[in-house]
Amino acid sequence: MIKTPEFNCPICFTKLQKTGNSLVCDNKHMFDYAKEGYVNLLPVQLKNSLQPGDDKNMVLARREFLLLGHYDFLRQALMKTLLALPHNNIIDLGCGEGYYTDFIQSQTPETNVYGVDISKSAVKYAAKRNKQVHYCVATNSHVPFPDDFSDLIVNVFAPLIGKECQRILTQQGRIISASPGAQHLIELKQYIYDTPELHNAATPPEGFELADIQQITQQVTLANPKDVENLLTMTPFGWKISEQNKQKLLSKLPFQLTLSFSLNQFVPITLV
Repeated sequence: MIKTPEFNCPICFTKLQKTGNSLVCDNKHMFDYAKEGYVNLLPVQLKNSLQPGDDKNMVLARREFLLLGHYDFLRQALMKTLLALPHNNIIDLGCGEGYYTDFIQSQTPETNVYGVDISKSAVKYAAKRNKQVHYCVATNSHVPFPDDFSDLIVNVFAPLIGKECQRILTQQGRIISASPGAQHLIELKQYIYDTPELHNAATPPEGFELADIQQITQQVTLANPKDVENLLTMTPFGWKISEQNKQKLLSKLPFQLTLSFSLNQFVPITLV
């Protein structure tokens, strides 16, 4: 059975109470749940554009590509790391379409799991796939949670604001962050850049230090042109690759690709 969510008002920062199909604070700011089951906690004054975050095309491309299972080894490694840590009120910051959030909730059914993303298109799809996760549209620079709320923040390829992470984490809390490994998609980059560079190591958010790191790598083969198109669309490479180089890449199918990730554990500096 789904548990009652704990959100703070993004406008006045007082506690939101569930009333019918809405969340309401003491100052009468009201936020209605969408039919898909998420709530939009991104007021207009916190938006940096009309439709911030990933657009519908990127969301659909990522959904289709992830359904192939190529990133499942990352999801499994993330879950193994998570289960070994305190994990009351897990927050997936930058949850996207919910690929990781959905799996986390299925493996921790007694824990309140929250998914936060600035993209309404992404959160709408995420909420459709799992009604047990508390999904909201919000920005990572102004997250709608009380102080000392969560033991664990999960973050996969999304920017983090150290000050906000410190505020919402409990004393023993930490961040599990997945970032590209040095060789991630190196074969793809060879069709985009004259001199492909390796990915740099992830930098801890301000106020945090690296407590642990795990490198995981897997080789996959892409044989379907649509899968390559989806991979390009879900990454910044989609608008960086020329049409000529894209056709050259597609002519090389089946195409072997390196998937490489770093699983980083960040803790507030005061805890190191």
